[in-house]
Amino acid sequence: MAGSKKTKKKPSARRVARQAYEAELERLQIELVSMQQWVTAAGARVVVVFEGRDAAGKGGAIKRIMQYLNPRTARVVALPMPSERERGQWYFQRYIERLPTAGEIVLYDRSWYNRAGVEHVMGYCTPQQYELFLQQAPDFERMLVADGIILIKYWFSVSDAEQEARFKSRLNDPMRRWKLSETDLLSITRWEDYSRAKDEMFAATDIPEAPWWTIESDDKRSARLNAINHLLGQVPYESLEPESVEIPHRPHAEDYERPPRELHRYVPDHADTLRAT
Repeated sequence: MAGSKKTKKKPSARRVARQAYEAELERLQIELVSMQQWVTAAGARVVVVFEGRDAAGKGGAIKRIMQYLNPRTARVVALPMPSERERGQWYFQRYIERLPTAGEIVLYDRSWYNRAGVEHVMGYCTPQQYELFLQQAPDFERMLVADGIILIKYWFSVSDAEQEARFKSRLNDPMRRWKLSETDLLSITRWEDYSRAKDEMFAATDIPEAPWWTIESDDKRSARLNAINHLLGQVPYESLEPESVEIPHRPHAEDYERPPRELHRYVPDHADTLRAT
């Protein structure tokens, strides 16, 4: 979020009811499948960048986008820390290697903008590397767009109070505890530094060819619906009629006899222990 002072949690509108959320999410996910079919048929290339503070809801939105897409032509790129070899490369190189080919959609769960955010704030890059990034990023993205790539950039904006509440909810959740790292916790004490970094990043890289789109994400349901709905509007897809498919008749087995079940090893029926007696 912009600004150098902490902000109180913004009063939000009434939360989307679960039933309405699930119905609209299903409708949008059907459209995502239709969009992917067009991308594949048209040989289009789509890159979607997801950025924002820790616990801003990027992962949840990506999960809902990917849920029913064909993983052969849609994938998520979430890179770990660069290796020693990668640290010796041009900064953008390892991201370029994962760009889509014709007919593919690639979602970057954090991207080259790590250098403008966590690397800059936490001192993982030099001031010279940071300044060079701000100079090169717009040109890099203009080249992608000029080559025909559909590039969409999202910033998930979360308030300080909501971020802290989400961190606390992860502490005792064994399925999400892994999401809480030392760097995440430091983002609380470095809130204003991250705010300044985000403002500088936007000033340098919010270009007409690849603008930043901000998604208010204190309400996760609204953020997911808004992100998917907007994404669909950024890709000029057309609904394609699926090819006619008929399920063939299964012929009767005339010369095959299945071996006795006792000859095979079966996984124990754990589920049976949960059934009511």
